[in-house]
Amino acid sequence: MTEQPLDRAARIERRFNALFAEYFDTLGTALDAPAFSRFTPDCVGLLRDLSLRGGKRMRVVLLHEAARLVTAEPVDGLDAAALSIELLQTHGLVHDDLIDDSATRRGGPTTYYAYRERFPGRPRAALGLTVLAGDLALALSLRVLLAAELPVAVRQAMVEVQTRAATDTFVGQIADLERDFTAAVPDTEMLHDVADHKTARYSVLAPMRLGLLAAGAEPGAHEDELRRYARLVGVCGQMRDDWLDLFGDEGTTGKPTGGDIREGRHTYTVVRLLSAVSGSERDFVNEALGDPACTPQTIAEIRAIGERTGVADRMRADMRQYAERARLVAQGWRPRWREDAVAFFELLPRWSVERTA
Repeated sequence: MTEQPLDRAARIERRFNALFAEYFDTLGTALDAPAFSRFTPDCVGLLRDLSLRGGKRMRVVLLHEAARLVTAEPVDGLDAAALSIELLQTHGLVHDDLIDDSATRRGGPTTYYAYRERFPGRPRAALGLTVLAGDLALALSLRVLLAAELPVAVRQAMVEVQTRAATDTFVGQIADLERDFTAAVPDTEMLHDVADHKTARYSVLAPMRLGLLAAGAEPGAHEDELRRYARLVGVCGQMRDDWLDLFGDEGTTGKPTGGDIREGRHTYTVVRLLSAVSGSERDFVNEALGDPACTPQTIAEIRAIGERTGVADRMRADMRQYAERARLVAQGWRPRWREDAVAFFELLPRWSVERTA
């Protein structure tokens, strides 16, 4: 019986989680830390806890499925690439939570708040150690590729992919913060550009490039269509995350709703909400926007406004529209690449939307 795409994704997730745990279990002996240091293993422990706590490993699945576009045979280098992808993700989570001053992530404390609890009287130490923990995860994401037993050219190409992905993500984070400094409400194209840099390039495009490289293909020959697919899926993913921040279930997301409202962020959801309300309702939303003391009751009232004015439903419809556009891009790969892997890329955009929205 042919394995279905989502069953294959679940199998890849289970295997990678075991690989990731094994990696962290041996990392302590691989780091050249001073013998007296207790902060270093503590840092590794916090990175391990965050990395292994939840997550669907869709970047890892994308990596494997991209290799399957070329061949169904085992491919060397996928484990190293998968570790690199998820270590870069861990880096992003540590720094995102610091930037957002988030207390929880995936149902547990963020690295920043874990350090704050360890050093309640040393806030600068907590801040510094959090930054360094994120930096360590980034360095490890590159080191794991440099240590991979692969041809030098392939290894170097993979490092270049991850370096470019990290750079694009940092630029996206800068643009994301800059967006909220402007007085005007951002237009859709600005939101898409931020999502592309901040999310799509490291979460979708980089794993696909790495998988193709490992399988012996040249991603550059298909750059335009890979970028187009990644951007559309990235927009879907960012819309979903923004939607979940107001309309999601805290038990599912593992973090409180309304964070974007409290931080005054002009996300897809906030922009749609502001365009849908007027009069006293718009004043109510604007008063809450950027107020860190905004109560859960106020967030619940804003959520109700968004549901009543159709913002929640329209965003779901938009996510499905972008998912369909991504599916059509993937559909065009059928004459060239293996059908069962193409079927996964056709299914992924809509599935990623429907599972949470």
